[in-house]
Amino acid sequence: QVQLVESGGGLVQAGGSLRLSCAVSGIFFKIDAMAWYRQAPGKQRELVATITSGGSTNYADSVKGRFTISRDNAKNTVYLQMNSLKPDDTAVYYCNAPLLRGGVRYSWGQGTQVTVSS
Repeated sequence: QVQLVESGGGLVQAGGSLRLSCAVSGIFFKIDAMAWYRQAPGKQRELVATITSGGSTNYADSVKGRFTISRDNAKNTVYLQMNSLKPDDTAVYYCNAPLLRGGVRYSWGQGTQVTVSS
């Protein structure tokens, strides 16, 4: 059974930084592309950043230059370093494995709340 456990969220002032972690169990982690998503109150969940099994990355325009996704296959963990945070980054952040044709491979975890104050 696959488990996705996100952590590292919190309350931070605008301009601050946070590092999110997602521990993955129950899958052959290193073969999957992984991604971070976020859902703000009243909005749909959106894709923030992706990383392939080979380490290639892609970012939403809204976070380019500020966020960095990385992975440690030995630890079955994917990270999201978030710098220069803005109030618009306030959301619950989730990780999952994106499917090529849309959607995600696994059930969602509980997410981790990020709140950025102005």
